[in-house]
Amino acid sequence: MFGQLLKRLIEPQTEPLPDTDARLALGALLVRIAKSDHSYAVEEISRIDRILASRYNLNAVEAAKLRAHCEKVEHDAPDTVRFTRAIKDAVPYEDREAVVEALWDVALADGMRSDEENSILRMASSFLGVNDRDSALARQRVEAGRK
Repeated sequence: MFGQLLKRLIEPQTEPLPDTDARLALGALLVRIAKSDHSYAVEEISRIDRILASRYNLNAVEAAKLRAHCEKVEHDAPDTVRFTRAIKDAVPYEDREAVVEALWDVALADGMRSDEENSILRMASSFLGVNDRDSALARQRVEAGRK
């Protein structure tokens, strides 16, 4: 299963990924954001599980299993560009800002904001077609929700 997804991420896309692969791509991107500062905190793992559960209507066990699959995909994937391309192809434009908000939610889950997280978030937002202003607004919504 993972090999097929990685193959589809590497090859040029002629059609959007199936929903299951899009889920794995989003989850793997969330994991990559969480790991980008070289710390994969419990708070980030918990936040990823909650995002996956909420977005895909999963219970806690199903979300944790999906995250575990996503961790394997993230580990084996060549780069972040493939994940964002897969998501951009599978997610309607109006929902991509919510994806960026989820990325910020994970990046800020441990209470710290690193240069690595900022960098990968800027790149991912851009590749998703979400401009800097909308990404900043998504970050502000996440920060406001934590107060």
